[in-house]
Amino acid sequence: MHEASLMRDLMRRIDTVAESAGGGRVVRVEVWLGALSHMSESHFREHFEHASAGTRAEGAELAVTASDALDHPDAQGILLGSIDVADGPDGSG
Repeated sequence: MHEASLMRDLMRRIDTVAESAGGGRVVRVEVWLGALSHMSESHFREHFEHASAGTRAEGAELAVTASDALDHPDAQGILLGSIDVADGPDGSG
């Protein structure tokens, strides 16, 4: 399934960024949805909630921008814009 593959890749990228930022809990994620990613904002939110369960990104606030640019080079993908990570590996501070 295309969506599952996109979400696995996104969660790996989020985890890598969070780990390099000190390993804290992810509190906010900003993403861009390509016009051909086959995901609406609400569909993405459902997939994200499922994919992030039990990870450091569980419960993170989402900022989602859905593109309608069919000719964008990343129209089939999901781009990670930014993430905010709480201080410390336990997400405190």
